[in-house]
Amino acid sequence: MARKDRVPNPPRRPQSPQRRQTQIDPAVAARRRRNLLLGLGAALVAAALILGATFLSSNSPDERQTLQDAGCTLQSFPDQDGTHLQNLNAKPKWNSAPPTSGPHHPGPAIWGFYDSPVALIRSVHNLEHGGIVIHYGPSVSAETVAQIRELYDRDENGLLVAPLPTLTPKNTIALTAWTAPERTGGTTDNGRGYLAKCTEFDEEAFSAFIDEHRYKGPERFPPDLLGPGS
Repeated sequence: MARKDRVPNPPRRPQSPQRRQTQIDPAVAARRRRNLLLGLGAALVAAALILGATFLSSNSPDERQTLQDAGCTLQSFPDQDGTHLQNLNAKPKWNSAPPTSGPHHPGPAIWGFYDSPVALIRSVHNLEHGGIVIHYGPSVSAETVAQIRELYDRDENGLLVAPLPTLTPKNTIALTAWTAPERTGGTTDNGRGYLAKCTEFDEEAFSAFIDEHRYKGPERFPPDLLGPGS
């Protein structure tokens, strides 16, 4: 009787390499998770600081360009502590001239258009309330002062205009503001001071500065409380 040929066994299915199971100490794993969370937290804080610095050190590109096109300069200064000084003759060391933030008298100046100088120690308080203070030097022409007056008369709220004999150069017009982000969630950020200087009147540039900074002081008083005579 013929012998049957033996049928070969089918080839074995290739086996994937077996992963080695490594036991990690629970304390080590917890430490790694904690370090990861700390690293992520630090990165988020750094990002927030960068964004905050960008906000505080920058201003509207339209405002800056408009002022530049008018031949004006625009500077920004770190805010100074708004300490109240009872002595009207005190001479604080402000970090800009005219001042854009810092120590001031408890009583702000009355809002309005002045023909005589207003004590700077008072007008800084007006800036803190969100107003715009415009100073003009002794060599600014009567015609230019009249143009500033026309701008003021069209929208008087939150504006204080006065001559400043010590302003240099003497033909300069200075616009000042103390601008801060709105205080929410307990933030105490007092913002920055802004100073624009021009040697002639330019309605578009002046309006751009006013629109950018008015009603944005560290102490945001309602606009209806910043009317002339108040």
